[in-house]
Amino acid sequence: PITTGNSYSASGALWAAHDAMKKIGRVSIGPSGKAAGKAMVVGATGAIGSVCARLLAKAVDEIYLAAPEPAKLLALKESIEQETPGAIVHVAGSAERDLADMDMIVTATSGAGKRILDIMKVKPGCVITDVARPLDIPAEDVAKRPDVLVIESGEIQLPGEVHMKDIGLPKGIAYACLAETIVLALEARFENFTLGRNIEWEKVREIYKLGLKHGMKLAAISGVNGVFTEEDFERVRVLAASQEAPQAEGSSTPA
Repeated sequence: PITTGNSYSASGALWAAHDAMKKIGRVSIGPSGKAAGKAMVVGATGAIGSVCARLLAKAVDEIYLAAPEPAKLLALKESIEQETPGAIVHVAGSAERDLADMDMIVTATSGAGKRILDIMKVKPGCVITDVARPLDIPAEDVAKRPDVLVIESGEIQLPGEVHMKDIGLPKGIAYACLAETIVLALEARFENFTLGRNIEWEKVREIYKLGLKHGMKLAAISGVNGVFTEEDFERVRVLAASQEAPQAEGSSTPA
């Protein structure tokens, strides 16, 4: 049996984004874990994008779906509204119009080097999760916005005493794709789980729940320059707040 591990990779990336939003503290998270904010999925009609959209609809107040395929967008919107009653779902052919209002953005296109969004229009403190491969957001764009957090992946802390060769991560931590094979083995699920580019959102949710069952935890959040530290999250929070302060002053009117 084989698996690409992409189901847990998608789950790990969204898990990391949700955790990053908590750490930055720009969006309130309710008791149920739902974020009081807006999220956008760019490339929402693709295999990975549609999975992310379905999961995010359960995790944020409002979700925006962007893709240049109106019929598929409307079908996805209808599907999400049926799966998640009460979900507020918006659709658009392009990401540009609503970028400035987003607290979280997931990019999942097959743009292969094409410019997907203008990062200079993104809201300060926004968390962008780039689940596309190759990446949608180039490193030079990331460098332009130190007040924005651009995530590539979430790594997984394995339970118990781990005996594993050096894979470039701290002891006991594995890439999400590798962790998927471990979870399946612990479950004795000797089957083809995730194959090709198509990812089923039910499997993304299932592998996440199975991981929790076996004690898997989110260990690290990574970007183009490696694992983010607490200082990185604090930097984004402070810079985002400083960006908003001048705007607030400019909008105030004299008494």
